[in-house]
Amino acid sequence: MIRVCIAGITGWTGAPVAAAVRAADDVELVAGVARTDPAHFSSVAEALDAVDADVLVDFTHASAVGPNVRAALERGVGVVVGSSGLDADDYDAIDALARERGVGVLAAGNFSVSAALVLRFATEAARHFETWEVIDYASAGKQDAPSGTAQELAERLATVRQPVLRVPVEDVVGAREARGASVAGTQVHSLRLPGFVVSTEVVFASGGERLTLRHDAGPTPDPYVAGTLLAIRAVPGLVGLTRGLDRILGDDAAA
Repeated sequence: MIRVCIAGITGWTGAPVAAAVRAADDVELVAGVARTDPAHFSSVAEALDAVDADVLVDFTHASAVGPNVRAALERGVGVVVGSSGLDADDYDAIDALARERGVGVLAAGNFSVSAALVLRFATEAARHFETWEVIDYASAGKQDAPSGTAQELAERLATVRQPVLRVPVEDVVGAREARGASVAGTQVHSLRLPGFVVSTEVVFASGGERLTLRHDAGPTPDPYVAGTLLAIRAVPGLVGLTRGLDRILGDDAAA
C-alpha cells in the first residue's frame, strides 16, 4: 500500500485526485495540506512530521512547490510534482537531493495521458524536422508563462536537437518580442485569453509540409486524475528526478 499526502488537497486538481486515491485499492490517503482549511495540515513539513507517507503529491501554487518538494525529500518522501514554477536549476537541485536521499521525483507539466503522448510524438518528430515553434494557450488569469506543459515540451525537444531559425531573433527588424520567448532553444508564444484552459501546440515544418501536434484540455480536472495515479504508483520505484509522464507509459517509456 502506497501512503499518499496531497498538498493542495482542496484545489481544482487536488480534490479529485484525493477522491481517486481514496477509491483505489493499492494507495492510501494519509494526509492533506491546505493552508486555508483547518481540517487539513497547514504545511507539508507539518504533515510529513505527523504521518508516515511514501509519496507527496503537490498541486499547489508556483511559489510553494519548491519548498514543498524540498521538505518531502529531506524526510525521504518521494514526490509527484504537478505544479509549475520550477526552472532548470531548481530541477537540477531536486534531482541531486532526491538521489542523495534515495527517493524518486516525477515531475510533469501536464498529467493528462494525451498531453504525455504529444510529448512523446513531438520528440520523434524532432528527429525528422529541423524547424518548429510552440504555441502555449491558457486562461487570461494564468500568471506563469509559459505553461509547465509548454516548458516541458521545449526542454524535451532540446534533448533531440536545436531548431533552425532562418532569421535569428537578434536579426529581427522591429519588435524582437514578437518572435516569442526562447525556451531551451525553441521559440514559445504564450497566449493568455478567456475561454482557454490549457492548450499546447507544436508546429513542425520543412519545405512544402507542416505537422501540427496539439493537446487541448477541457474545463474539468478529469484528464489529470488517471495520470496522477500512474505517477503515484511509479514514484516508489524511481530514484532521482524523472521529467514527463510519458517516461512511465509503456514498457519502453524510459528509452
